[in-house]
Parts: sequence; C-alpha cells; structure tokens
Amino acid sequence: MDDAAPIESPTPPPLSETELAVLTDKLIDRLKSVFDPEIPVDIYELGLIYKVDVSDDKDVSIDMTLTAPGCPVAGDMPGWVEDAVREIPEIRSVKVDLVFDPPWDPSRMSDEAKLQLNMF
Repeated sequence: MDDAAPIESPTPPPLSETELAVLTDKLIDRLKSVFDPEIPVDIYELGLIYKVDVSDDKDVSIDMTLTAPGCPVAGDMPGWVEDAVREIPEIRSVKVDLVFDPPWDPSRMSDEAKLQLNMF
C-alpha cells in the first residue's frame, strides 16, 4: 500500500491590486469591442455584462445577458465575447454564461450609451 500523499498543484499567488487593475482595464477594452448588431453601442456600455470574475489563475468567468431573450444573435454573442476576451494574452481561459435574471432594461445603460442613442 502506498502511503504517499497526493501531489497537489501549487496554489497561484493572489493577483496584486495593480495586476487586477491592469487586467480589468484590458477586459473592459475587449468587452467594448463587441457590439449588439441591432444597436450601435457596445455591450459593456449597454449594461449587458452582469458579472466578470477573474481567478488567481487568470481564468475569466462572465455572466452576460441580451437586450431581449429572443435576440437573433443569442447563439452567437457569447462566442463573440469569449473570442474578444481570449485576445488578452494573460488570460488562461474564458467561460461566458448567458443569463436572463434579472432581465435587462434600459436603466442598465451607461450615460455614454444613452447619449449615443439620444435617450436623454
């Protein structure tokens, strides 16, 4: 019988505040490169990104929604987001989940998006 302890992979050091801030800026930049094809505003400013988690391993998990559940690009947009975030060299993996709770509404839009859409 082998009494050797299982080999555990080392836990990565936590991301420093500076590393996280730089990575956050890069993530926002990439998210702003994805547009809803029916609305001339990026998904970040539209408020379609509900949550972005970054692990110490630099795995990224994103919860996003659509302006409407029947959106014609529902099957494509999560892939567009994943592809955009994968362009950040430091990122190890990306997982994008489409969620509809809470439902999106125009109050989630940034002031910048409202200006672009003349909603003031």
